[in-house]
Amino acid sequence: MFTPKYPTPDTAPPPAPAHTQTAPAPVQAASTPVVPAAPAPNRPTVQLTPGTMFALVGGGTAVVLVVGAVLVSLLLAVAITGMSVAVVAVVLRSLVNNQKGH
Repeated sequence: MFTPKYPTPDTAPPPAPAHTQTAPAPVQAASTPVVPAAPAPNRPTVQLTPGTMFALVGGGTAVVLVVGAVLVSLLLAVAITGMSVAVVAVVLRSLVNNQKGH
């Protein structure tokens, strides 16, 4: 049950070798050495213009304001719920004490 189950290997035959020609290789003139091209950078460079910088700052500000508003509203909801539970507890306590007296 806990032993690994390996897939079966491919049963297809290996591809046939391509037909090779025995033509002689062309001879290059040794006039100028071949200089390899400079390697391309792995990551593209990001160029920030003043317009994109303002857009990033504006977008970040908007995100911070929205997240702050959501968190404040959640905190307010918890506070209102706690107050209402406290009021209900006081009313229930007064009703229970009232019934004991009569």
